[in-house]
Amino acid sequence: QVQLVESGGGSVQIGGSLRLSCTTSRSISTYIGMGWYRQAPGKQRELVASITSRGNMNYAAFVKGRFTISRDNAKNTMYLQMNNLQPEDTADYYCNGKVLGGIDFWGQGTQVTVSS
Repeated sequence: QVQLVESGGGSVQIGGSLRLSCTTSRSISTYIGMGWYRQAPGKQRELVASITSRGNMNYAAFVKGRFTISRDNAKNTMYLQMNNLQPEDTADYYCNGKVLGGIDFWGQGTQVTVSS
């Protein structure tokens, strides 16, 4: 069974930084794309950033240059560097991996809280 395990969440003050990690139990090269999503209380899950197997990256407009998605194929790990965090970034962050056949895998989520 494929597993995606997130880590790196926590509580930070406004303007702080966090780096989220997502480690997968299968070779990261087998994913056609991976991404980070987030879900705030009472809101729908939304895409934060994604990266394809070719390394093409896509960011949500609200990222505004603050977040950077990357991956380390040797470690089968994807990252999300988040800088200048704001209260509206408070949410549960989820790792997603897509494989051929339209199959999605999800991690269990990691909580990010930004406060003054």
